[in-house]
Amino acid sequence: MTDNDDSPQLYLITPATLDLATFPDRLAACLDATPIACLRLSLASRDEDQFARAADALREVTHARDVALVIESHMLLVERLGLDGVHLTDGARSVRKMRKDLGEDAIIGSFCGTSRHDGMTAGEMGADYVSFGPVGLTPLGDGSRAERDLFEWWSEMIEVPVVAEGALDIDLIRALAPHTDFFGIGDEIWSQDDAAATLKALAAAMR
Repeated sequence: MTDNDDSPQLYLITPATLDLATFPDRLAACLDATPIACLRLSLASRDEDQFARAADALREVTHARDVALVIESHMLLVERLGLDGVHLTDGARSVRKMRKDLGEDAIIGSFCGTSRHDGMTAGEMGADYVSFGPVGLTPLGDGSRAERDLFEWWSEMIEVPVVAEGALDIDLIRALAPHTDFFGIGDEIWSQDDAAATLKALAAAMR
């Protein structure tokens, strides 16, 4: 999961619940329509069997297209399910241990909310990328937003790749495209009837 040119890449996030009868085909359509760097398996479930079935189905789609597949939070499932890494949601707290446990080849990402300090610490501890968000307005959470100046500062000062995610729209993507390495896209497309077409429209706004 690397940024090879000046334009951002797309990083997809699954819905919190998946219909495995239909979602793999929807995902495949998105991956075939637009280049994707990584997919995050982000389920609300606490059922290991549901994660295993989802991972099996999604791995078949992603690995056939050379797209990395990481899991949110459940680091113990990374090796068990044959995944490429983990997306941590506790800022910098677990990064060092995860790097030690999973090794240098695993992708380790860290969601740091709106905290520059957590982001810098996560990078220093070995995170492959840091994500900030939500970028847009959302009734969820505490109302904090990752503002444009955070991404401007990061892109000027820090070499660790950064992901902008949460309540994105075309205008926000256009504004942040010069200052971020990846856009984390999830409900923005899965809530639409034609996820692939919506994704293409968002991708066009990055250029």
